[in-house]
Amino acid sequence: VEVINNGIDLQVFCPTESSFRKKYQLEEKFIVLGVAFAWEYRKGLDIFTALAKILPQNYKIVLVGVPKDLANTLPDQILTIPSTNNQTELAKIYSAADVFLNPTREDNFPTTHLEALACGTPVITFRTGGSMEMLDDSCGISVEKEDIHGIVDALKHCRETPFSKLCCVKKAERYNMCDKYKEYVQLYEKVGD
Repeated sequence: VEVINNGIDLQVFCPTESSFRKKYQLEEKFIVLGVAFAWEYRKGLDIFTALAKILPQNYKIVLVGVPKDLANTLPDQILTIPSTNNQTELAKIYSAADVFLNPTREDNFPTTHLEALACGTPVITFRTGGSMEMLDDSCGISVEKEDIHGIVDALKHCRETPFSKLCCVKKAERYNMCDKYKEYVQLYEKVGD
């Protein structure tokens, strides 16, 4: 069995100059970012809701991909962005965040983790499925599933002892989509022989 992990476009997902913090008056906030196509229990929406009630005022949760009807039900401590216009805009949001949080209850190998890392943003996630496969001590923290106190501790750790943006980017470079394409070609050539 050979595993070829997902790859991402490192020309798009890279540390990017951003006015996101200024636009939303978040210059003094510690931004905890979540990104999902469809927010639900499986993606940990309830975890973000619980965190909004217990995190100090100097933290701000930002969720991308939240439809308006759902946004109206969430606490005021959560800034919701319905969607982005393109990947470049998303890279600017990743780059503005202090940490990417993905409290997913089931996932295989989340591309969002790779995108965040490529933008220099460390990742916190549950130890579920393949969520922590691309993480190590240089770029992120995994906590036990459902451990909200573990997430709070991980967030505090990231705030007090920030991860190196360079280490996050270096980790993401292992998942360059061009290299992954080459791995597929090499596999097919090997199988064809």
